[in-house]
Amino acid sequence: MVPDRERIVALLDLLGNPQRAYPAIHLTGTNGKTSTSRMIDSLLKAFGLRAGRYTSPHLESVTERISLDGDPIPAGKFAAAYDEVAPMADLLDAKNSASQAGGDPVTYFEFTTAMAFAAFADAPVDVAVVEVGLGGEWDATNVLEAGVAVVTPISLDHAALLGGSVTSIATEKAGIIHEGASVITAVQPAEAIEPLVSRAASVGASVAREGVEFGVLDRAIAVGGQQLRLKGLAGEYDEIFLPLYGAHQAQNAVLALAAVEAFLGAAPGRPLAADAVRDGFAAVRSPGRLERLRTSPTVLVDAAHNPAGMTATVQAMAEAFAFRKLVAVVAVLDDKDYRGMLELLEPVADAIVVTENSSPRRLPVDALAAVAVDVFGADRVDVASRLDDAIESAVTIAEEDDGGDAPLAGAGVLVTGSVVTAADARRLLAR
Repeated sequence: MVPDRERIVALLDLLGNPQRAYPAIHLTGTNGKTSTSRMIDSLLKAFGLRAGRYTSPHLESVTERISLDGDPIPAGKFAAAYDEVAPMADLLDAKNSASQAGGDPVTYFEFTTAMAFAAFADAPVDVAVVEVGLGGEWDATNVLEAGVAVVTPISLDHAALLGGSVTSIATEKAGIIHEGASVITAVQPAEAIEPLVSRAASVGASVAREGVEFGVLDRAIAVGGQQLRLKGLAGEYDEIFLPLYGAHQAQNAVLALAAVEAFLGAAPGRPLAADAVRDGFAAVRSPGRLERLRTSPTVLVDAAHNPAGMTATVQAMAEAFAFRKLVAVVAVLDDKDYRGMLELLEPVADAIVVTENSSPRRLPVDALAAVAVDVFGADRVDVASRLDDAIESAVTIAEEDDGGDAPLAGAGVLVTGSVVTAADARRLLAR
């Protein structure tokens, strides 16, 4: 990440500023952005709107980053967007290279952002649902000046780039709040509130807060997900089935609901059509988020990559799955708080298999194993250098009879630690 918007502004100008062709809902925060984006997309579709969605990183194919009508952009349209952007990026890079001051080339994320905005204009879409790549103020997506800004829960992550405190991170993320915007924010730690409210006040934006103006009124476990009763900005909505697990996904759902209400102009006395809301939530899918890919034993994959995310995963798993025996498979990136994640897993996992994922930023397995032994004890830790071997070992451990009457009853494997780990596991288990 290069902390300025000079290249993306220049690149989009060369493309005719496609991001000005449609309104947008812009999301920032530390955890929950992609799931919330998917819910917003699904709700908008239920109300007859064509949405373009831009999220990152992708799980299996780069085309997942750019979605139209709820599905990844077709390969041909992705290639067409690339062909539209590439000459302009080359022109800009050549100009910057030839200048006396020099300059950085267009980054990968800036390039894909320009592709998404161009593809949305070409489609065309009625609304863009856009997740920041990192931070907010200096993120390449922050050329939108969106009318609705959504802030999911903020916690410590990417400290080297965004700052080592929740306050500094919130200040950076508050940068997506623009003049006159409607701000929809999750419950935040105290240190995050002041930067968000100050930014909103300085640009004349309105703020709606989870737990005050909207919130989750009730939730109950249901087969394949949960049943919700939500309080939106315009009223209450009941009998909502959400096919995702955990209180954190219920929180994401009410954020999505409030964002769509704000976008569509719903207000007290003028709520959204409840049946459309129910249809939108029932159609939500969030791959790699506590996703069950196998049974006997149950194999789940989850993209939790920081302690806040792992806390939500552990709580959701304990609530939705009564595992008698759980084995965790963990591979992480080297710049993450992996000790914090392991400490959260330790009380719920009977054993752990540490391994590596396919990222060039992966933490070497020996380094992760040393910390795992310190947290779990040597007798509960296995090591495998390859993820496929690690999953096989975890399944074997889960299936071992520990004296119970039914060895497979309630056995589970959780593959987690990174978005890359979840993606790698989905490719392996799909085969």
